[in-house]
Amino acid sequence: MSGESKSNQESGRNPQDASSGKERLPFEPKKNRKKTPKKTPEKVVEAKSQAATKTSAKEQTEIPAVVSQRMLRRMGLFSGIPTVFGISTFIISYFVVIHAWFKLPNIAVVLVSMGFFGLSVLGLSYGAISASWDEERPGSILGWREFTTNFGRLTEAWRSAKQKN
Repeated sequence: MSGESKSNQESGRNPQDASSGKERLPFEPKKNRKKTPKKTPEKVVEAKSQAATKTSAKEQTEIPAVVSQRMLRRMGLFSGIPTVFGISTFIISYFVVIHAWFKLPNIAVVLVSMGFFGLSVLGLSYGAISASWDEERPGSILGWREFTTNFGRLTEAWRSAKQKN
């Protein structure tokens, strides 16, 4: 055996990889994948008809743009406010400690900021569920009525999916 091939075997590299200057990653397959054969015209026609069916099904399940914008605004509001409070907790506690206004335990800062960031995560979910899913009806300011309606729809869908499985 030559010295180069022996060193390649020891390092786990393929000799072809060494000559090209490219090292094979540990999770990279040793051989290239087989190329898929080209489709015959009959299969292409079937694929196009299936693609048309998929797009029509996608259009039926797609969230309307008005509703998705409403969800994004509500998610930004109900998640953004607690996030700002969570970040400001660190800033305010910094000034309290620097100016020595009173002794502030570190755990208090951590727990308060974690509480605000937890509310922010809940705000994301509440913002999406509390938005009116009807295109024509904007819904109320806090969205509690829409939340109860939409949460009922979600739980009903989960139960029916669980029964199917």
